Amino acid sequence: MIEHHLTDDLLMAYAAGTLPEAFDLAVATHLSMCDTCRAAAESYDAVGGAVLDATDGAQLSGDCLEATLARIRGEAPETPAPRPIRADSVLPDPLARYAGGSLDDVVWRSVGMGVKQALLPTTGSATARLLCIPAGTAMPDHGHRGTELTLVLQGAFSDETATFARGDVEIATAADDHMPVADIGEDCVCLAVTDAPLRFKGWLPRLAQPFLGI
Repeated sequence: MIEHHLTDDLLMAYAAGTLPEAFDLAVATHLSMCDTCRAAAESYDAVGGAVLDATDGAQLSGDCLEATLARIRGEAPETPAPRPIRADSVLPDPLARYAGGSLDDVVWRSVGMGVKQALLPTTGSATARLLCIPAGTAMPDHGHRGTELTLVLQGAFSDETATFARGDVEIATAADDHMPVADIGEDCVCLAVTDAPLRFKGWLPRLAQPFLGI
């Protein structure tokens, strides 16, 4: 049972196409896991469609029709077919395509204390990473200079606010400080996206921060 959901502001921005790619990825991944948020997102899509229907049409380029017909006739350059993605019980389909396949295909990099991360290929100023936190391990105490979305994919973690399990998403802002701790039952795998560097309290994480991209 998913208890922690996306906000209406995020869902509306996703429907409008105004989110950075990393945040788009987090929202799409959560929607693939959460019936409640998916229904809300579809309602915002419907509102957007109604707004488009009520607006004046846009002027098309002079060669638009010929380019479309050429594509239909197969004259346009072909794009390579995407590599098949193996089904995975941890990584939902939107995320698996960024991670290169299943969780077994992820190339991890150690960030200390047994914690591993894998940066995902997104464009723009926001970043997306997979985190693997060993069971019972605490992340460094930190705050935020912007917004951080953390979506749980496996296991669970707790902080000063609540416990977050698979499918739950925690939204942290510049007003929030916390120290997430992975539950003891199993390693916690999360998707974390940020639009600004974290604000660590300890000197050692601050020293390593430029090298780890966090």
